[in-house]
Amino acid sequence: MKLKVDPVIFAPQIAFLYRWWVRTLRFDVDGYDTIIRLREQGKPLMFALWHSELFSLIGLGFLKNLPLVTMASDSKDGQLITEVLECIGYEVARGSSSRGGMKAMLGVARGMRKEGKIGAITMDGPKGPRHKIKPGILAIAQKTGATIIPMRAYASAPVVYEKSWDRFELPKPFTTCKILAGEPFTVSAKKLDHTVLAEEALRLEIIMKSMTVD
Repeated sequence: MKLKVDPVIFAPQIAFLYRWWVRTLRFDVDGYDTIIRLREQGKPLMFALWHSELFSLIGLGFLKNLPLVTMASDSKDGQLITEVLECIGYEVARGSSSRGGMKAMLGVARGMRKEGKIGAITMDGPKGPRHKIKPGILAIAQKTGATIIPMRAYASAPVVYEKSWDRFELPKPFTTCKILAGEPFTVSAKKLDHTVLAEEALRLEIIMKSMTVD
């Protein structure tokens, strides 16, 4: 769906609504102590997210005042997302897997190296397939020496957009959201050729899919 709004006009209002929305959520976070420990050690970090869960996970980053740098597409929709994210304090590198992807990856890597930001990557975005990892996060992590933290979000009563490719989940205000921060994941030091990328992507996918709640 193409958005027919002016990002400059509407982004501040959307950002205001988003900030209010996530402040109403009751986050229950497992594994956050690992993130704190690695940050205190000065380790470069990346959060690995699924596109469907980014509303909650980006919201947690806002509430925890984490210095995130992420990616948005070069499309008009991506421009609105960029404006909103910048309004809530994040840095955004423009590009995607299909348009300007390398430029965006370099932008994320630069923000991590020079400014100490945490990379936040929706691994199956922007268009899927759902829950299939694209190589960008692995390449950035190896280039920057970053540790990847697998992240999952389980809202207690989300609205699920079944017709969207990712089955996007929108948590209802004033509900609980369980966040899981998994064990640190280190990308292989081998050259990331097609075979190694596939092996590493599968290894990370298995970890993400194993992170469930009762």
